[in-house]
Amino acid sequence: MDEYLKKNRGHWDEMVPHHERSEFYDVDGFRAGGCSLKSIELEELGDVSGKSLLHLQCHFGMDTLSWARLGASVTGIDFSDVAISLARRLSAETGIKADFICSNIYDLPNVLKEEFDIVYTSYGVLAWLPDLKQWAEVIAHFLRSGGTSYIAEIHPFIHLFDDSTDRPELTVTNPYWESPEPTRFEPDCSYAGAPVTRPSYEWTHTLSEIMNSLALAGLRIEFLHEFPVCCYKALPFMEQDEEGFWHLEGDRLPLTFSLRAIKIQ
Repeated sequence: MDEYLKKNRGHWDEMVPHHERSEFYDVDGFRAGGCSLKSIELEELGDVSGKSLLHLQCHFGMDTLSWARLGASVTGIDFSDVAISLARRLSAETGIKADFICSNIYDLPNVLKEEFDIVYTSYGVLAWLPDLKQWAEVIAHFLRSGGTSYIAEIHPFIHLFDDSTDRPELTVTNPYWESPEPTRFEPDCSYAGAPVTRPSYEWTHTLSEIMNSLALAGLRIEFLHEFPVCCYKALPFMEQDEEGFWHLEGDRLPLTFSLRAIKIQ
C-alpha cells in the first residue's frame, strides 16, 4: 500500500502546477474574491462562521480558503508537498488566514493535536484511500463531541461506466464492489485537463462501505442525499448547466452524493 500511495503522491505533485493554470480551477478568479465551493455543500453545511474546520485531502486549498472567507477557522491537509506549498502561497497572496499541513491522512493523528467543529472532505477523494475504516476513525478522532463530519463526493455508481472519449453511450465495464487491490489508471489528462504522464492507483468503495465506516467510528448519520449532477465531465456525452454541474440526459442516474454525520460521544 505504501508503494501505491507513493506513486499517487507523485501523480498529484505533477498535477498541481497544471491545475493552478487550468480553467477548471480559475485560480485568478479566486484571487479576485471568488468562491470555489458548490451550492450543494454551501446549502447543506450551512453557516460556518466562528467554527473550526479541518479539510482532509484539500489539494491546493481553494475550498479550504473559501470556507475561511465564509468565516471558518480552517486547517487543510494534503499528502502532496507541492500542493501544500501552493495552498500556503494562495493564503499569503489573498490575505486569508489558514493553516496547511502536509501529511498522509492516516498519519495525521501523530502530527495534529487539535479538535474541530467540522471535518470536511469533497469530490474525488475517497478513491485515493485504501482503508475507509481507518479514514472514518481519523475523522472521529479530530471531531469534538457533537461535531459534524460532512462529505460531498462523486457517487460510486458512476465508476461502473467506461469513460473513454470514444464511447457514445453508457457502457458498464467496472465492478461496483470494493476490492483490496487498487485499479491502475493511465489517462491522457486529468479531470481538469492537465496532461498526465504518471499512472495512478484508485480503490473502489461502495456507498454502504462509506456509511458503515462512519457509523462504526461512532458517528450518527444525519442524512444521505443523492444528486443527478457531477462537478466535472466524468463521461464524454455529459452536458453542463449554468451553475457548472454536468448532467446525463434525463437526469436518471445518481452522480454525486452528500452525507452529514455527528460525533455522538
